[in-house]
Amino acid sequence: MNTSRRAFLATAVSAAVAAPVIVRGRNLNSKLNFAGIGADGKGMSDIIEITNHKGVHPVAYADVDLNRTVKAARKHPHAKIFQDYREMLDSLGDKIDAVSVSTPDHTHAIISLDAMARGKHVYCQKPLTRTVWEARQMRLSAKKHGVITRMGNQIHSHTAYRTTVKLIQSGVVGKIKEVHSWVGTTGHGRSTLLDRPKQNEPQPKGLNWDLWLSVAPSRPYGGNRVYHPFTWRDWQDFGSGAIGDFGCHLLDPVYTSLKITGDPISVRSEHSGMNDEVWPAQETIRYVVPGTEYTAGKTLKITWYDGGRRPSGSIAKLAPGQRMPGGGSIMVGEGGNLFVPHVGTPFVNKPDFPIESEPSLNHYFGFVDGCLSGKQPSDGFEYGGHLTETVQLGNVAAFFPKQTLEFDAKKLKITNKPEANKHLTRKYRKGFVIKPVKLGKKRAS
Repeated sequence: MNTSRRAFLATAVSAAVAAPVIVRGRNLNSKLNFAGIGADGKGMSDIIEITNHKGVHPVAYADVDLNRTVKAARKHPHAKIFQDYREMLDSLGDKIDAVSVSTPDHTHAIISLDAMARGKHVYCQKPLTRTVWEARQMRLSAKKHGVITRMGNQIHSHTAYRTTVKLIQSGVVGKIKEVHSWVGTTGHGRSTLLDRPKQNEPQPKGLNWDLWLSVAPSRPYGGNRVYHPFTWRDWQDFGSGAIGDFGCHLLDPVYTSLKITGDPISVRSEHSGMNDEVWPAQETIRYVVPGTEYTAGKTLKITWYDGGRRPSGSIAKLAPGQRMPGGGSIMVGEGGNLFVPHVGTPFVNKPDFPIESEPSLNHYFGFVDGCLSGKQPSDGFEYGGHLTETVQLGNVAAFFPKQTLEFDAKKLKITNKPEANKHLTRKYRKGFVIKPVKLGKKRAS
């Protein structure tokens, strides 16, 4: 989007407040031209929510599996359909203002970075990236190109999590001493496989397997529900395990309420065992992060559990009649514990403690409004990048169980285990290489 068009969109939003009748009469150039990358499942959900905004004009959709574009084509028959997002961006150019990226984790970075370099606003699903290095590049690129970004972590705008932020920052349990977060989900199990299938099934018509693989090493299609369309989360080359799936959800109210803006100082993983293909079935990850004005010390310990592991009763200290949530966080304070159930009402371990809820906001509309007004949402790629670096550092630690890895965030380096640094990034397949982002002048308009 060029500067004049950005200015025009911002002016249109301001005018909408003062003179809605006039704005409703404008042509489509006053709207945000939107394209969705990943057009079924979560991708279709994101498309529906974003295009529900009256200020959005859907122009195109791209999916490596054309079979998964049927719903989008039916909903918006005027929108163009592509199999390769690069062809879509090349073909439509400045006719696209913003994109959503709702694809497997391993393709988030290469797509989003390409879109931002072309001046597009980007809404990307969590976790932002598959690796720590990619998350850092996303932060740098958003800053360099001056585009509006938002991580697809819808719970950030949910009443439960917004209420948590208000409670912690108002001091209901005092300063926070430690945090425990857990989810019942296992690191693998969606495909029920621990290794690559020995036999390969023919790939379905309409699926471009080479584009699906993208940055990852080449391998056979395998078969339905081995990798595509959903079971990729199990596999180290494509997904990010349980913490990648839920870490950005459960740690979001922790990072937001405590205003954690720094990356972990150290990380340690203890798990049930792991091979070279899939993530552990059960894992405990121990982080030490920089403290803030809302923590009891200069550092804060955050412990993550998955696969059925959870904090002990001695940590929870539930009040009579209270039950441990199936998943969520416990924020252990100097004056009590705040429980944050996953998408549930937070509560304190004090009988009959009153909770006044904060209202939910529309996460998707917040992104669109930001694109139209030029105002960056609170959870853009700077925030989302930090949270994703935390999540993916946990996955780095999984390769070195029961060893504490010390992380220098400024140098993007693990200082006490040199061989761990290769896991901060990955080897990119020819034709799908991500180049480092170098800060300098913003993209010419």
